[in-house]
Amino acid sequence: MLKLNKRSLLQKAAVLCLAASAGAVCAQADYPSKPVRIIVPYPAGGTTDIIARIAANQLTERLKQSFIVENKAGASGAIGSQAVAQAAPDGYTLVMGTASSHGINSALQKNLPYDAVKDFAPVTVVANTPNIIIANPSVPVKNLKELVALAKSQPGKINFGSTSPGGSPHMSAELLKMMAGIDMTHVPYKGAAPMLTDLVGGQIQIGFDNLPSSMGFVKSGKVRALAVTTAKRWPGAPDIPTVAESGVPGYEVSGWFGLLAPAGTPPAVLNKLQAAVAEAVRTPEVAKQLRDLGAEPVANAPDVFARDIRDDVEKWRKVVQTTGVKLD
Repeated sequence: MLKLNKRSLLQKAAVLCLAASAGAVCAQADYPSKPVRIIVPYPAGGTTDIIARIAANQLTERLKQSFIVENKAGASGAIGSQAVAQAAPDGYTLVMGTASSHGINSALQKNLPYDAVKDFAPVTVVANTPNIIIANPSVPVKNLKELVALAKSQPGKINFGSTSPGGSPHMSAELLKMMAGIDMTHVPYKGAAPMLTDLVGGQIQIGFDNLPSSMGFVKSGKVRALAVTTAKRWPGAPDIPTVAESGVPGYEVSGWFGLLAPAGTPPAVLNKLQAAVAEAVRTPEVAKQLRDLGAEPVANAPDVFARDIRDDVEKWRKVVQTTGVKLD
């Protein structure tokens, strides 16, 4: 009886030892055991918010725990992203990052309070999307060529709105101005919703936005689509020409929307999240939901996503150096 007790004690001690040396193992196996926050570093109603809520719903369903979207906007995505960079690396605080928050900001903001590469553990890109150039129907242009001609005839008189200063839509406009040799006046907004409201109302003439948040306005005829910013026409909107085929060869901008965790988050947690997203976007229902918005499902691996972020940071640094653009 004494030997049996000793064996039992040794087994318990071994378990405790394993727990002490790798204390997060059990937690990782049970993850998530409490609600998870997904920080959206932009206002509600925009593309980032829409895609984050789709992802949150799917993760909640598949991982049997609540994934709650929280909007923490400001500084072109820097405020919400910083909050996640400083959070505990346990998988319970994530950010829906974008090409702006984790690419352009690194090039444009001198005192960015986080390192987009070093301070985050990428999980997966949920979806890619083009940006779109749209016009109020009262503006006398039916396509991008006519907009460029009008802008050249009226330097600085045409105004355009973007979803945030320094964001991907804003930078799409600055790149167009540089490559097409035109001058337009930037009117920055805090999110897609107020920009679209003013565009529909005629307070601004042209808008640059992520495609998903504008698709409803395009389909209803409240705004006129002029071009998408990707190199090829977008499958979800095949009737809208590209900027490149509209007289600006070589022009290309595409956006991504992806989940990231704080640096140091266990790989097992990252892989579990990535697998759940991949499973979701492979279903016809979720894939259609994203494509109807104008987004293309991705769900790439964490290491591939990490490489893409490094490439994006370098790309936008070159664009900022070439254009000389500064935050308004």
